[in-house]
Amino acid sequence: MKAVLFDCDGTIADSCGVICATMRLAFEAHGLPAPEDAATRGIIGLSLDEAIRRLHPVAEPALVATLVDGYRQAFRIQRADPDFREHLFPGMKALVQDLAARDDVFVGLVTGKSRRGVASICEAHGLTDAFLAVRTADDCPSKPHPAMVEECCTVFGVAPRDALVVGDSIFDMEMARAAGAAALGVAWGTHEPAPLLASGAYAVAETVTGLVETVDRWLADPIIQPVLRQAAPAL
Repeated sequence: MKAVLFDCDGTIADSCGVICATMRLAFEAHGLPAPEDAATRGIIGLSLDEAIRRLHPVAEPALVATLVDGYRQAFRIQRADPDFREHLFPGMKALVQDLAARDDVFVGLVTGKSRRGVASICEAHGLTDAFLAVRTADDCPSKPHPAMVEECCTVFGVAPRDALVVGDSIFDMEMARAAGAAALGVAWGTHEPAPLLASGAYAVAETVTGLVETVDRWLADPIIQPVLRQAAPAL
């Protein structure tokens, strides 16, 4: 048996715009200059407290906690709007569901979102039953710590070397490498292919179709081992 572990924001969910807007609201509500969207995109994937520390490195712990609460409050307000939607990238729902229906692979979710955020997006898109293990910012240290991967593998009863992490950020790639799992990047999220490859991805899928093909190849013959990974051309 193998395991495929997906990141959420920027990989499955097209949520970067919402995250950037919410971060601006959180900072502005406390009289602070709003971070540039490019800076916020660069920290997507980290747990919220770690993300805010990187965006405001001189902030005292109390201010970080206040901004975390402000972000969550701003997000709840947006989610309460009847027109609010967290969209998925086209084709990703089908990909996850197709993998979940197979009897030779476990599917998990490893994300910097909260448990509440994961429940909301999975319920909205009918993916609640697709992920047999979920690890969030509420459960584990922030990426790139390997705990999310390690704990999902323990649930599945597979070794990390038999797991593939699919993500859009360098933090996903570094987490996979730290756990001893394989890492596969996607090009439609927060980070460009070059830094993904430099951070441990053995390839970067440019399209969902390319991702399907690459995951299928890995499941059929997962010859890529973490100690042997080298930068490879984007698909």
